[in-house]
Amino acid sequence: MIKLWFAPRTRAVRIVWLLEELGLPYELERVSFEPTSTAFFRQQTPTGKIPVIEDDGVVMSESGAIIEYLLERHGAGRLAPAPGTPERARYLQWLHFAESTAYPPLGIVVWLVVYRGEAESQAELVADARARARSGFDFLEAEIGEGPWLLGEDFTAADVMMGFTLAAARLLAVIDDE
Repeated sequence: MIKLWFAPRTRAVRIVWLLEELGLPYELERVSFEPTSTAFFRQQTPTGKIPVIEDDGVVMSESGAIIEYLLERHGAGRLAPAPGTPERARYLQWLHFAESTAYPPLGIVVWLVVYRGEAESQAELVADARARARSGFDFLEAEIGEGPWLLGEDFTAADVMMGFTLAAARLLAVIDDE
């Protein structure tokens, strides 16, 4: 059984969502928001961050990598287009867009506003990060058109990856529900 180290409002939400979509059994190991509080994290994850899974002796972190691994090992062709197809190329673009393009400006907002409480003293930097985040989401919206999913009619793991990022953007009031 897959074991997932989990804390609410973290990227571990992506993994729970994927496991549920795939119908895979899993065990949640709930940890405090500061995962370095457990000996496991000090020993097993290079970053001391969530999520981390253990699957048949394989221990790994990074939500995007975990998603790719779980689909390769347990997906049976579900939630991702076949390798080598044009759809797969588009899928990979959106799978990685969520973390590599869309989330970094949000991370700046989280760091300065939520963790450091410096919204006022760093107002220019926060405004710039919010604008860069909105620009990324504008690109996303223009590219996907009518959807309803990133790849049109097909729900994929790229939607799972982007779902967390969109939820964070809404929570931070970077985007609204339109």
